[in-house]
This record gives sequence, C-alpha cells and structure tokens, in this order.
Amino acid sequence: QVKFEESGGGLVQPGESLRLSCVASEFTSDYSAVAWFRQVPGREREAVSCIMITDGSIYTRDLAKGRFTITRDKARNTVHLQMSSLQPDDSGLYYCATRPGQVCVQLLTSPPPRWDQGTQVTVSS
Repeated sequence: QVKFEESGGGLVQPGESLRLSCVASEFTSDYSAVAWFRQVPGREREAVSCIMITDGSIYTRDLAKGRFTITRDKARNTVHLQMSSLQPDDSGLYYCATRPGQVCVQLLTSPPPRWDQGTQVTVSS
C-alpha cells in the first residue's frame, strides 16, 4: 500500500498562504488519483481537492475553489496543495490519500481514512 509523507503546514494569520506537499512512497499503475483531505476534531473528514496522476485533471470542492490549487510532480511522486487567502475555517489536519483503482470522483465522495501523520494547518490571528 502506498504511503504518504505530508509537510508544509503551520500557523498563519488569516489571508496568508501555505504550500502543502505530499510525497508518495511509490506510484504504481494501481493508483490513478491522489486527493487532499482535512480532518477537524468533531467533524467528518472533508475532501478538499484531487488530481489524476495520469492526465492531471483536477477536481476541487467548493470550499477550496478559487483559493487552493493542486498540482503534481510525477517525477518526484509528489502532490502539492497551494493554499491562499486562508481563513480560520481552513484550520485542520491535512492529509493526502488514495485507493487502488479509484478516480477523483470516487475519492472525493468517500474520503479514505488517514493512515499517515498529516500536516497541521492553523489559521488564527
């Protein structure tokens, strides 16, 4: 099973930006897409954005549209999430995940559980 290592989180003020990175242990042909999710205590996991490894197609939830941009670097097995205009509601533990054989629509509809450490984003003044 692919493993991810997330980084780039931190404490920022409202309106500031962060760039999250997610490095995969491997990308075999079994995996078609990678998505970013966030987890807040007391709330269900939220899907943020997803990118198809194959052709780079992007799917973004309304909560992130216009502010967050997902990109991939296939050569480095890395997916980034550039976040701008951050607000306190964006705070949470961000993690990336995938499932074998699933495309973005499936991942975003049914968020996988977090298996790795994730990266904490805190937006506060």
